[in-house]
Amino acid sequence: MSQLWGKIREALLSALPITAIVYILALTPLFNFSKYELITFTVGAVMLILGIGFFNLGADIAMTPMGVQVGAGLSRQKKLWLLLAVCFLMGVLITVAEPDLQVLAKQVSAVMNGTLLIYTVGIGVGIFLMAAILRIIFKKPLSLILALCYMLVFALALMLSVSGNISLLPLSFDSGGVTTGPITVPFIMALGVGVASVLGDRKSKENSFGLVALCSVGPIIAVMLLGIFSKNKMVYNVPDYNVSSDVLNAFLNNLAHTAKEVGIALLMIVAFFLACNFIFLHLSKRQLQKIGVGVVFTYIGLVIFLTGVNVGFMPIGYQIGYELAKTSKVFLTLFGLAVGVLVVLAEPAIHVLNSQVEEITGGAITKKSMIMGLCIGVGSAIALSIIRIIFDFSIVYYLIPGYFISLLLSLVVPPVYTAIAFDSGGVASGPMTSGFILPFATGVCVMLQGSEAVLNDAFGVVALVALSPLITIQLLGFRSIVSEFVKERRAMRRIITADDKQIINFM
Repeated sequence: MSQLWGKIREALLSALPITAIVYILALTPLFNFSKYELITFTVGAVMLILGIGFFNLGADIAMTPMGVQVGAGLSRQKKLWLLLAVCFLMGVLITVAEPDLQVLAKQVSAVMNGTLLIYTVGIGVGIFLMAAILRIIFKKPLSLILALCYMLVFALALMLSVSGNISLLPLSFDSGGVTTGPITVPFIMALGVGVASVLGDRKSKENSFGLVALCSVGPIIAVMLLGIFSKNKMVYNVPDYNVSSDVLNAFLNNLAHTAKEVGIALLMIVAFFLACNFIFLHLSKRQLQKIGVGVVFTYIGLVIFLTGVNVGFMPIGYQIGYELAKTSKVFLTLFGLAVGVLVVLAEPAIHVLNSQVEEITGGAITKKSMIMGLCIGVGSAIALSIIRIIFDFSIVYYLIPGYFISLLLSLVVPPVYTAIAFDSGGVASGPMTSGFILPFATGVCVMLQGSEAVLNDAFGVVALVALSPLITIQLLGFRSIVSEFVKERRAMRRIITADDKQIINFM
C-alpha cells in the first residue's frame, strides 16, 4: 500500500496544476460552467489521479518486467526469426491496448472507422518494432535510419496530396505521436533493455532508447498508406462534447465500455506473454504471481484513467478552447504555452521514461534536465499550434523545418541524446495530449475557422508535441558538447599560463 500511495501522491502533484487552472478559469466571468460540468470535471480529475497512480505501479510491477523478460529470453534463443515474429505480434497487441490511441480513435470515428485506425497503427508499430530490434542487433546508427524513414514519410506525404486526402496528413503524424503512451513505453523500452542486456556492452544499452523513436514512425507511414489507397474523401464531424446532467450514469456507462475494451486488450497481451513463458521463458511461480498483481493494477489504472479523461476532461478542454478563442489571440497563445508545460507533468509515461533515462545513463542525463527540456518543447509546440489555427496555414510549414533541424542535430550530438530525444517525442504526446489538448485545439478551431477546418487545423497539435522534444532534448546534447569544449579550452589556457610563468627570462 505504501508504494501505491507514493504513486498516487506523485500523480496528485502532477495533475494538480492543470486541474487548478480549470478551477481558476471557472471563477472568471468568461466561463459559465454549469454545476454538472464542474462536478463531472472534479470526478474526472480524481479518477485521473487514481488512474495514473494505479497504472504507474502496475507498469513497474508488470509491464516493464514483462518487456525485459521477453527481450532477454528471446535473445538467448539465438533465433532471429522467432525474435522478430514475437516482437511484431507484441507490438500489435501492445498498441491495440494503448489508451491514448483509443482516445484519438474515438475522436476521429467520424473520419474513419476507429477500429480500422487502431489496427492499422498497430501493424505499423509491429513492423517498425522489428526494424528497431534489427538496429540493436546489427548496431546501425539511429540518425541514418531516422533520416531514411522521414524521407519516406515526406515522399508519402506528396503521394497523399495527389490522392486528394492531404487533410489526413496531420492525423497521420498525430497517430505516430499518440501510439507511444503509458502501456507501450514501459514495455517497448524494457524490451530493448532486455535485448541489450544479452548483447552485453554499454553502447547497445544506449541504443535501446531508439525503439520508441522508430515505433513512432510506423503509424505515420501506415495511416498515410491507408489514406493514399482510400477512395473515400475524409470528412470530419465534431464529436458531441456536451456534458450530461445525469453525471453518475455518464461515468458508469463509460466505465463499463472502457472496462470491456481495456480488458480484451490486456487479456491478449497476457495470453501471449504466458505462451512465451511456457515455450522459452519458464519464470518461477513467484515471478508470475507478481506480474499478475501488476497486470491487475495496470487494468484498474487504465480503466479509471480513461473514464476520467473521456467523461471529465474532453468536454471541458473543448469548452475552454472555444471560449478562450473569443478573447485576445495573444492571451490564447500564451495560455496554450502554459497549459503545454503543465500537461507534460501530468503525462504518466513521461515519468517512466525519465526514470529509465537517468538509470541507464548513470545520472549523466538527469530527470530535472529532461523535464525542463520537455516542458519548454511541449509548451512551445502547443503555442505554435494555436498560431497555426489562428492564421490557418498547413502543418507542413512546421514539420519540414522541424524535422530538418532535428535530423541535422542528430549528426552532431552524442547518439544517446538523439535516441532519447526521438523517444521523448513519442512519450510526450500521451493520453493527456489527445484527451485534453486535442479537444482544446478543436474548440479553438471551431470558434475561429469553423468545424470544416478541424481536420486540417486542429489535428496536428499532437504531431507538434511529438516533434518539439526532438529539438529541445538534442539541444541539451549540443550544450553538453559546447560545455566540454569550453572546459577543455580553459584547461589548456591554464596549462599554457603555468608553462609561461616557469620560463626564465635572461634578457
